[in-house]
Amino acid sequence: MEVKNRIVMAAIGPLGLCELDGSVGSRMIDYYAARARGGVGLITIGGGIHIHVDKTHLADGMWSLFLRTDNVVYISRLSELTDAVHHHGGKVCAQLTVGLGRVSRVTFGGLPVGPSAVPYFWDSSIICRELTVEEITNMVKASGKVAKILRMAGFDAIEIHGHAGYLLDQFTTALWNKRTDKYGGDLEGRLRFSMEINSEIKNAVGNDLALIYRLGAKHYLEGGRETEESQEMARRLEAGGVDALHVDAGCHETMYWFHPVIYHPAGCMVDCAEAIKQVVNIPVIAVGKLGNPELAERVLEEDKADFIALARPLLADPDWPKKVKQGKFEDIRPCICDLDGCLERIHTDFRYLSCTVNPQTGMEREYSLTPADKPRKVLVIGGGPAGLEAGRVAALRGHRVTLWEQSYRLGGNLVPGSAPDFKADIRGLIDYFTTQMYKLGVDVVLGKEATVESVTEANPDVVIVATGATPWLPDIEGIGSKNIVTAIDVLAGHAEVGEQVVVAGGGTTACEVAVWLAGKGKKVTVVEMQGELIPEKMNMDNKLWLRKMVNESGVASLTNAKIQKITGNGIVVSINGTEKKIAADSVVLAMGLKSRSKLKDSLARTPFEVFAIGDCVKPRKIMDAIWEGFHTSRVIQ
Repeated sequence: MEVKNRIVMAAIGPLGLCELDGSVGSRMIDYYAARARGGVGLITIGGGIHIHVDKTHLADGMWSLFLRTDNVVYISRLSELTDAVHHHGGKVCAQLTVGLGRVSRVTFGGLPVGPSAVPYFWDSSIICRELTVEEITNMVKASGKVAKILRMAGFDAIEIHGHAGYLLDQFTTALWNKRTDKYGGDLEGRLRFSMEINSEIKNAVGNDLALIYRLGAKHYLEGGRETEESQEMARRLEAGGVDALHVDAGCHETMYWFHPVIYHPAGCMVDCAEAIKQVVNIPVIAVGKLGNPELAERVLEEDKADFIALARPLLADPDWPKKVKQGKFEDIRPCICDLDGCLERIHTDFRYLSCTVNPQTGMEREYSLTPADKPRKVLVIGGGPAGLEAGRVAALRGHRVTLWEQSYRLGGNLVPGSAPDFKADIRGLIDYFTTQMYKLGVDVVLGKEATVESVTEANPDVVIVATGATPWLPDIEGIGSKNIVTAIDVLAGHAEVGEQVVVAGGGTTACEVAVWLAGKGKKVTVVEMQGELIPEKMNMDNKLWLRKMVNESGVASLTNAKIQKITGNGIVVSINGTEKKIAADSVVLAMGLKSRSKLKDSLARTPFEVFAIGDCVKPRKIMDAIWEGFHTSRVIQ
């Protein structure tokens, strides 16, 4: 199989983009066609296409989340999908999985299945039912049947989903595979299920379809697989006819690895691919925060991998390959790895797959931008993410856009939010927006405070208010003490702290600033009123990693602790009715934000057409701000 470049779209989707019966629909075709049009060499359809043998245990009954390939009736629509990719010169791969096993969320009243009678991931008091040899045999046979269907539908390759702690990975790992029959024991036994599937597929389709195996090189879990065993697995898979290996890391206990989070450094799993490449001769695909084109190119040049796999960067910008080829790196809309628009939507909210920074993902046709029938004079007030996206989209549609920002830098609260090195992904988003403002001809005026009078003088046709939010100050005794600063001021460099610091509040911002200050050598204590750190809704992968950062940074934490008062030398908290004093040179307030709504409310009484978006309506997440900015300007007439 010849691929036009070394760019692979890793399996992400089509969760929520399928039709209700699990078949291909126009939205899914549009989604993948956009990435093919953007120049991706090999697109992996998956996340994954299930081999439907026992729908109760293996498919969770959610047909609209997973693409079905278990019957020839699906060939016609599948072929429309492969044609859409082929029309743009791309190749298309189907990711096959035999199911979820011990990590399945839904059991329909029955027991979850696994390779052995091991604890269920979501409730360790439940013990999984061990799959029978007959069930395994049926799944192996089904893999060959599905491979034939995929070949008839025009697919070019199949990727076996053997990673991330799902069922096939459970079979290959001694921690979860306790079987004493031929599918357990030593590595040969534990790998047998995978090898039989590979053989069945090869017997069914020969070399008509390339066979790729997705392998987790290490689980980062005590008792899980380590690199040395994965290298031996790679050798055996190559000898068994696998044509390429796609390498990552992690399992459900360490899910922040196979879903790298905002706090991970770029290229966080390249070492895994490199370790496997050292022991095989077949191509190796690297994955994991490789959206920086220079880094991705360096991985190839240094022979650490043969192909670069991208998933979320291609949600953020489907034209990533085209822009790289043209050298327009500054025009690439970056993935910020907050996971809110992709994994959080599909796993927690059961909504269709999309993207925080690209609201068009998953709705490529429905949310396409059309030129304005009559260009209008649009004034955007506020240069945070909501205002910047509103200005960008309005300008793209042909409106005459002016943007006023009260400070002397664009980005709003993204600026302090990106101060720690572990939040560098946000800096890329600020740079992208700033570049687009000037490239699109938006008249950006910095240091401009908006009032009803100044807006009236400007006389715009449309006003978009995106004035953001400011730190909320609680009604606590001593709130006016000189040793009090806000987290935003500290991160922005507008306030200094002493050597001993208390961070009031245990949410995301509080934990981030605490870790950041601890990294500067400060002695930090986080105080949270609720029973755990980061009590608010946050993607679980990011939440788990941030808690891990707090623990490893030496930050002390007090939960169930209500602040009674702040003094000049610390704070007094109440824990279960008992008062406790905590000494501190500085108290950093990170207890939430309040909307800057005064201008919005004042302009509502004027004759102007006024829209309010982002945190000035209600403090929320980056995704809410960007989506409101996008949709507001998308529909302006």
